[in-house]
Order: sequence, then structure tokens, then C-alpha cells
Amino acid sequence: MKTTYIIKRLLPYLTKHKKIIILDILCALFMAVSNMFAPLIVRHITNAENLTMELIMSAAAIYVAGIAGTSLAKFYMTHMGNVFGARVETDMRFDLFKHLQKLSYSFYSENSIGQIMSRLTNDLTDSASFVHIVPEQLLVAVGTIIISFIILIKINIALTLVVFGFLPIVFFVTKYFNHRMRVTMKEQRVQVGEINSQAEDTLSGIRLVKSFTNEQAETDKFAERNNLYLKIKSKTFLQLAGFRTTTSTVGGVVYLSVVVLGAIFMLNGKILAGDYAAYLLSITTLWQCVGTLVNFTEQFQRGMTGIERFVELMDIKPEIIDKPNPKTLTGDESSIEFKNVSFKYKDAGDYVLKNISFKINKGENVAFVGPSGGGKTTLINLIPRFYDVTDGAVLIDGCDIRDLKISAVRKIIGIVQQDVYLFSGTVYENIVYGRLDATREEVIKAAKKAGAHEFISALDNGYDSYIGERGVKLSGGQKQRISIARVFLKNPPILILDEATSALDNESERLIQESLEQLSKGRTVITIAHRLTTIQNADKIMVLTPNGIEETGTHGELMNRRGIYYNMQMAAERSRFCSNDSPMA
Repeated sequence: MKTTYIIKRLLPYLTKHKKIIILDILCALFMAVSNMFAPLIVRHITNAENLTMELIMSAAAIYVAGIAGTSLAKFYMTHMGNVFGARVETDMRFDLFKHLQKLSYSFYSENSIGQIMSRLTNDLTDSASFVHIVPEQLLVAVGTIIISFIILIKINIALTLVVFGFLPIVFFVTKYFNHRMRVTMKEQRVQVGEINSQAEDTLSGIRLVKSFTNEQAETDKFAERNNLYLKIKSKTFLQLAGFRTTTSTVGGVVYLSVVVLGAIFMLNGKILAGDYAAYLLSITTLWQCVGTLVNFTEQFQRGMTGIERFVELMDIKPEIIDKPNPKTLTGDESSIEFKNVSFKYKDAGDYVLKNISFKINKGENVAFVGPSGGGKTTLINLIPRFYDVTDGAVLIDGCDIRDLKISAVRKIIGIVQQDVYLFSGTVYENIVYGRLDATREEVIKAAKKAGAHEFISALDNGYDSYIGERGVKLSGGQKQRISIARVFLKNPPILILDEATSALDNESERLIQESLEQLSKGRTVITIAHRLTTIQNADKIMVLTPNGIEETGTHGELMNRRGIYYNMQMAAERSRFCSNDSPMA
């Protein structure tokens, strides 16, 4: 990205704090002026023809006043400058988090959480330093250089031209190393994201790692990424070392030139001793500012790469968005229709679904079965618009869901997914997530319907028991029942169960099935199941294969047809018989 574009995107976050910025700029300019107090005072005292105590005390008073003003300016810049940077960082992080929630499922399937977290945390922390430290340093340094030039040109034109003649070399070196540092710093940030991703994967799946005794394999993978990070960072340090060494060498040459030429000019009477002393002090201050600009370059590139990665994410447009003036829902909609629906994932060659058409009437309990990879989960993900169809249309009560407000569509749909996700917190907090304004009594009622109340009550703190990261303190069946209770609390007219009872034991499954039958009255229920026993009472069963919907009917009708569904039932029964008949049973 061009630097001008990145700065343009950053400006709205800066202009929100105009008063702080204006005062910060004034303080920086004052510090630039105060940097020249000492050389001018030394010159004034040294060149004085009639040096008196009064002159010395007056000069000292002016210098003390300058120190006091500089201290106040520095205090403000350190305090409010950092506050300003923190405010900008907070605003950017909030906007990024809000934007991330708008992005579609496809974004998260293509990007690791570790990389996203790196951009949300580390990158923005460096950005906060950038927005106040870099402008302050730039103003003080550039201001000092300009003021120095004005003062020094009046003292001795030749010496000044010699000194400032070296500055183009410094700027050329800065430009040369700038691009290289920016590239390596961005590579460095990407690699930090990779390290975060692998650490998150390994630690989240620590049980699996330990069960397969693969700790060494994970350590080796981490070491590889960690060493690559070191290699990239070493490249950054190499560029930085070359940059600082070159500018330091140029500074040494400049100072030597001033010392020698100034001494020759003084020898020939072309410069006074006081002017020579002031010149040496001014050059020291001036080159300190050039050194500041060198450090500024490093911070500038570190901050710019962080902001660039922020802008990259903010520029990603959500694929699933509301149309202008979307239609509203009454809240009682529940019939679903697929009209010639075809779907394939982004950048994928083959269609997952091809020309799928069916209708589910209000109040029907419909089940989808079929082999893995047939598109069952993909199909139900199209209903709440987690993905948009490639061709055709999905209708709710005859209205294309793309014409409806997304939040309204998802509000009338409850989903219990195959992969249970619980937030770190209490049992109560995880269930009430289904409807945040629900009362405690309603939460308990939902838990009872899901068959979860009994085991929740047996926990040490009941509904206020902490369940750990992703519910690690609970069994698979307990986690599944809490997730089901969450949907019971939402009480939507459309209920989607994606292998909802797959992690339950037989007794819990029986309790859930009884609750689902009660909940199904007057509602539309869509079930995806591998356990065919759970869907035998469905009003309609659809067999979905890679070829499409090949069979439709009730359990009895499909069994009499002796087709795909019949063969699936026979295979399931043989599997159960072999399991029960085995010596290990």
C-alpha cells in the first residue's frame, strides 16, 4: 500500500482528538526552539565585550525559563501524547473487532485466528506509539533543523552550507533502507501470526497431542516457525545496523569538517570564538536531531506496517450484506423452499450442491440423511445466509432471503451444530446467550427441556459453575445439552439440528428426542443425523447424495422402496448387531 493511502485511512482517527494534537504540536515546536537556547546563550556570553555578573545572571534566568518550559512541554507530550495514542489504538481496535464480526464465514475459513489476533493486538499496539511518538519526533527534529539553519546561516554561510550539504546523503540513505525495513518488518508480523496460530492449535488440542504422544512433533513445528521468525528479525536488524552505521559515519564526517574548517576560519579571523563555540554546540544538537530522525524511521516503519495490516483487514468487504431497504419479517415465518439451488465454495472448481429443489412446509419435521460429503451441512448453512447460493434461491415463506434483513432471518432460526462451542464463563452465561434478556427461571426451564438441569444442579455452584475454556470441565454430552438449551431458550420458529444428539449417550438422547418432539409442534424442524434411529418419526426424510436429493418420503415409505435409505438402515443395524455380539460388548 502507498504511504499516502495508509495515512489517509488513519486521519479520521486522529482528527477526533484535535485539541490534544494542536497542543502536542505547539509543545513540539517549543522544544524545537528551546534546543537552540544553549548555543545562543553560550555565543552571547562568549562574544560579550563587557562581561558582567548581571549579563551572566540574565542569561541564566532565560535558560532556566527555557528549561521550565521544556519540562512542561515534555510532561504534556509524554502524558497526553500517550493518552492520545491509546485512544486512537482503542478506537481502531474497536472498529476492527466490529468489522471482523461482519465478515463472512469464507473469510474465517481462509484466515487463521492467530493471524487475526496478531493484527488485533500487537499491530495496533505499535500503531499507538506511531500516532504520537513519530509526529512529535518529526516535528521536534525538523523544527530544530530549520531553526538551526536560520541561525547558523547568519553566523557563517560557508560552514552552514558544508553541514547541510551532507543532509541529502542522509535522506538518500534513509530512502534506501526504508523500503527494505518495511518489507522485513511486515514479514516479521506475518510470522508472529503464524506462531500464534500454531500455539493456539497445539494448546487448544492439547488432549489430542498428549493422547498421541506428539509433544515432540509439536515442539519441532513450533521451533521451525520460531527460528524462521528469528531469521526474519535478523534481516531487519541487519538493515537497521546498516542504516544507523551509515548515518553515524556521515555525522562523524560532518562534525570533523566543522571542527577543522571552523578552526581555520577562526585562525583567519573570519569567525569569532563565541560563534565557533555556538556552532559546535549547534551542530551537536542538530546531529542529535538527525539521529532522532534515524530512530524515527525505524518507528515509522514499524507503525506503518501495523497500520497497513489494519487497513488491509478493514478494506475487506463482507460477502454477505443486506440489500438497500431490506424487507422485514413478522416473526412467524417458517416455511422454507429451495429453488434450483446450486452452490460451490469460493475458488473451488466443483459444485457441492447442484440444482437442489424442495419445499418444507410450516410445522414440518424434515430430516436429511446421506453419505459424508453429500452437502448436508452446506445445505443448512445456506438457510441463515452463512453463505449465499451460487445459483437459484432460498425462500422463507416465499421471499428470497437475500431480500430480507440478515439479522431478522437469523433471529427466527435456531441452530445446534455438530461441533459444540461454549464460551469461557458459567453455565448460566452460556445458556442465556440464546436470549440475553431472559430471566433465570426461563434459563432453567430451557435447561430442563434439553435434559441438562439435573447435571447442572449437581455441579458445585449449579448454574453459576465456571466451565473453563470452551467448556473443558464438562463432558461432550453435557456440553451438547447446554448448547441445545441455548437454542431452546431462543425458541425460534425454525430449528436446525446438525447432528445435535451425536455426542449424547442413549438416555440423554432419549430425553432430548422427547423434548424435540414437544418443541416441534407448530414449528419447522430440520435435522441432519447419522444416527438414523433419531429421525424415524420425521414427517419427511430426504436422502442427499453428491447427485442431489435421490429419495424423499417417510421412514416407512423409504424402507418399502428398498433404495439408498433402506441400505443405510440395514448397514446401521448390522453395525449395531456386530457391536452387541462382540466379546468386548
